[in-house]
Amino acid sequence: MKENTIRILIVDDHALLRTSLATLIDYEADMEVVGQAENGRQAVELCWKLQPNVIIMDLQLPRLNGIEAIRQIMSRQCAAILVLSMHSDSRFVDDALAVGATGYLLKTCSFEELMQGIRETHRGKRLLSPEIATKPRLAMAQPGSVGSAQDNRRSTLTVREAEVLQLIAEGLSNKMMSAELGLSVKTVEKHRQNLMCKLDIHETAGLTRYAIAQGIISGPAALDPA
Repeated sequence: MKENTIRILIVDDHALLRTSLATLIDYEADMEVVGQAENGRQAVELCWKLQPNVIIMDLQLPRLNGIEAIRQIMSRQCAAILVLSMHSDSRFVDDALAVGATGYLLKTCSFEELMQGIRETHRGKRLLSPEIATKPRLAMAQPGSVGSAQDNRRSTLTVREAEVLQLIAEGLSNKMMSAELGLSVKTVEKHRQNLMCKLDIHETAGLTRYAIAQGIISGPAALDPA
């Protein structure tokens, strides 16, 4: 591997997309795929372990969604983030840029556009898909402005509370969340109580609707937060 080779981590919950991208990217002389992750938590772990230069990140991921994964990765500044998503809604774009993503491309982009996006992201330059680049709200989304496009209540959640919220919405019990997060059941219950108080939502169905409305998990569109 050459010294100036761009080390890439691919994060997507679809195995076919990950392996296809990896195969194509490895033909590029200045790039190397060093790892793949199928969920946000694995992405964070592999980022710290593999030290990639660029992470190609989907947003709607199991166990830990892309926004929270980016937030955790950027807390250590271990890689530049290029979002590759099906979502053109400014809510998703703004949230990703607000927590530190450098670029945002849609999955409808060409392979050439993706290669340009990887190189621009590696250089620290922002690249957005043409379909979203002209949307006025993008100017508001600056790194560090957490919650710029989120419900203000969500921005008050700690990292752990945000993780527990997603796992609740995915249907995990307290015991299952305990095993997933490596925490005691009592600690999970405490996080659950805290996030319910902060969001002022006190039943699981309401939390699930809220998570869908906020784009934390996928689900029917146009649901309003409880």
